[in-house]
Amino acid sequence: MSYTLSQLLNRLSFRQLQVFTTVYQRQSYSRAADELGLTQPAVSAQIRQLEQALEQPVFEYVGKQLYVTAAGEQLMLAVRSIFADLERLQMELDELQGKVRGELRLAAVSTAQYVVPYLLEGFLQEYPQVDVRLRVVNRAQAVERLNENRDDLVIMGMVPDSRSLSSMPFLDNELVPVVRADDPLLRESLTPQRFLDAGLLTREPGSGTRHALEDWCTRKRLSLSPKMELGSNAAIKHGVLAGLGVAVLPRLSISAELRLGELKIPTLDGFPLRRSWCTVYPSSKHPTPVVQAFLDYIRNNLHLHHARIYG
Repeated sequence: MSYTLSQLLNRLSFRQLQVFTTVYQRQSYSRAADELGLTQPAVSAQIRQLEQALEQPVFEYVGKQLYVTAAGEQLMLAVRSIFADLERLQMELDELQGKVRGELRLAAVSTAQYVVPYLLEGFLQEYPQVDVRLRVVNRAQAVERLNENRDDLVIMGMVPDSRSLSSMPFLDNELVPVVRADDPLLRESLTPQRFLDAGLLTREPGSGTRHALEDWCTRKRLSLSPKMELGSNAAIKHGVLAGLGVAVLPRLSISAELRLGELKIPTLDGFPLRRSWCTVYPSSKHPTPVVQAFLDYIRNNLHLHHARIYG
């Protein structure tokens, strides 16, 4: 039998939806029970009541592995929307009382991880009741998260060319050539191609830094044959320090090594490559009061951000 909306509302509870969401995220009844402070039988009972209300299973076991059913996936889409609307309602009620509080979910590409803490420092001083969740990803993952609307904001350098996205540039990201301080290349009159052929260490495909370098090389008709791919800017920096090769990195990621004289930036035509860090979110998404406060804080303090970060 199918229930009317009124009957379904009488049979469902927010607690059931919360338990369902936790099991969905943890892919385990026992891990969900630990997180929620419940016993595993209590979690099982909540899911069983939910499935009885929906008249369909939302999870199933194949062997010992828990899987989400098609009905469970559809329910998750609805639950995300319901909880997002409730969160927005809570924020808007707080705003009516002159308060800004709630959660700010950020995703930042790895090059932006050096910038975000400076943004959050001043913002959280103004809005101490905001809870921040930050996930650091590469550019390909950032684009995927944008498409899936998994964050309030994504902070990235190379924004996908799409009318469905709203973006706001707020700070330059300088990509510079980097060599070890004792590298013989520093005694040469370097050309860009000579530098690129000197054992280039690069990020993996999908990284914004690599994408920017590949785009520049294509426009300059330069060949790019990396010696080694490494999974983070920190790994590349240490690779250069270890004498494995040369690299193109965000200036901010090597600021300490430049001050200590361990790394050098050779003079090279076309560098630095300049990009802008941007806040990005789907255009169809209406920012919550917390998100809007964060965007306004960034927009109103552009010169302060530049002075804090670049000195």
